[in-house]
Amino acid sequence: MDKAILIIQCKDQKGIVSAVSAFLYAHQGNILEIDQHVDQELGMFFMRASWELESFGLAKDEIKTVFEQQVGNQFQMQFQLYFNDRKPKMALFVSKQSHCLFDILSRYYSGQFDVEIPLVISNHKDLKRVVEAFRIPFHYVPMDKENKADTEQQQIALLESHDVDFVVLARYMQILSGDFIRKYPNKIINIHHSFLPAFVGAKPYHAAYERGVKIIGATAHYVTEELDAGPIIEQDVARVRHHNTVSDLVQMGQDIEKVVLSKAIKYHLENKVYPFGNKTVIFY
Repeated sequence: MDKAILIIQCKDQKGIVSAVSAFLYAHQGNILEIDQHVDQELGMFFMRASWELESFGLAKDEIKTVFEQQVGNQFQMQFQLYFNDRKPKMALFVSKQSHCLFDILSRYYSGQFDVEIPLVISNHKDLKRVVEAFRIPFHYVPMDKENKADTEQQQIALLESHDVDFVVLARYMQILSGDFIRKYPNKIINIHHSFLPAFVGAKPYHAAYERGVKIIGATAHYVTEELDAGPIIEQDVARVRHHNTVSDLVQMGQDIEKVVLSKAIKYHLENKVYPFGNKTVIFY
């Protein structure tokens, strides 16, 4: 089914929902989903609406202009318009850990993600056979402190040559530079092995175990130049019992990471995430 998705942000005021609905009705739009949210502290209104295009009275290239003239200008809206006739292209960055990669590829293979994966990039060779088993090109791009800038240029060139829309760091154990991040604003999704704020260091679950924590979790967020501080897309936690071992915590944590990251990817693919400042509005 061909459909359009409209995402709106503006100052909260009377009549917005009515005006948008009337616009869609006037042009024979059959609404499939509609969701709205008001941030009362900021006085901001957010809305996501999707509708069928088959019977819609405007051509795709007319919708943006006509909507702006008939509705957008009246409410001083900022809005984005998307269509589902093209699958987004998602690149995966990995290192050595395989649990998130396996989960993403299995969901992709089973059709849960309406996306193309033109390539996987890694700074290690460990997961090459896994990726190629799914018939996806694997690019080994080694990195160290001395060659980081050159390596990132190689990575960016690969992304651009494949017309990649967004990047997922599926336990990629390198910090991206500011130059890299600025090329893909709110288009790089990372999974963090904690319910942020986090236990820092190389062994977070050991640190959590030593502290006797009662919950562990994972956080998926957009990457910004401030490490692990970007807009949060999804989070989840699991309850820790006194008899759980470090191995139990690692397994529980990895299970949560897989689910949280996959949810974040799905929300992004369906245009249900609206970054606003350092927060996100998620249209469920």
